[in-house]
Amino acid sequence: MATCTRTALKVLAGCQRQLLSAGGPTYTSLSQTVPRNLPVRTFAAVKAKKKDKKEEPEKEVKKERRIIDDKDRHKPFGKTAWAPVDDVYIQRFYTRTVYGVADAIDLLKSFQVLDFTPPNQPVYIDLRLDMKLEKKKKVDPFVSTVHLPHPFKTELNTVIVFTENADQAKVAEENGAVCVGGVELMQRILDDEISADFYVAVPDMLPKLVPLKNKLRKKFPKSKRGSVGVNIPKMLEIFKTGHEFLVEDGCYIRTQIATLDMPKDHIFANLQTIMMDVCSHRPASLGPFVERAIIASQTSESLWFNSEDVLPKPAEEQEDEVAV
Repeated sequence: MATCTRTALKVLAGCQRQLLSAGGPTYTSLSQTVPRNLPVRTFAAVKAKKKDKKEEPEKEVKKERRIIDDKDRHKPFGKTAWAPVDDVYIQRFYTRTVYGVADAIDLLKSFQVLDFTPPNQPVYIDLRLDMKLEKKKKVDPFVSTVHLPHPFKTELNTVIVFTENADQAKVAEENGAVCVGGVELMQRILDDEISADFYVAVPDMLPKLVPLKNKLRKKFPKSKRGSVGVNIPKMLEIFKTGHEFLVEDGCYIRTQIATLDMPKDHIFANLQTIMMDVCSHRPASLGPFVERAIIASQTSESLWFNSEDVLPKPAEEQEDEVAV
């Protein structure tokens, strides 16, 4: 039985060698365990499509600002309470107190007494304006010069007048111009030999003063600022005693309005004059122009105040108050 089994195995092994040798040419360098039949691809490659147009990026959907109404809440959203209980507290945990103008001025004066700071320190205001107009337009940043009812400067502003007319030069000198001249003044200004708080020019001189633009910058004479004209006495009157302020960083006005040792009603009058001039640069029909108003002295903390207390009320509101 064992003999028959060995004989059958030999026969099968011989048949296997015969079949392998008859299947094709032998490759001595390849192992017999490596499959000789190459894989057959049964699908075709997909032809890449040409991009005719650039894919348009998806437009980002701006999320609308969520307006939270705190009217019926027991405390403001994100705050600890409506008002602090203690005298010392962290400001960011409570709503900011907005004072009336009279109360804010009284507080500034009391801070000066408590802190033993100079009584004649300057008083500043910081206004944030709503520069939007109709149809996505905006108010252009402006520069304005006003006459304060109670000036806080002890000295007059210095003014240089550019004119080549002898008669106009004489009028300018008689009305208090520090220096009067034409093109010959440009090199002296560039060399820092002379300078002034304001520069005034007649219209004929503007093309000749172009080299001074980089030197004078914001002080360069402009018709929008009122420093270009033929009425020299009027311009000198404005700029010698006037107070200038401008819009910075697109929507902010930061300027001095008084000194802390001035009477309370004088500070209020100066503040009202500046606020009324600011609001005149935007139509009243578009709503309040001042979004946020802050008053502070040089050494005190900043106090938010209600700007509507300073501005005169419309006639309709005054009639309603009288009727009530």
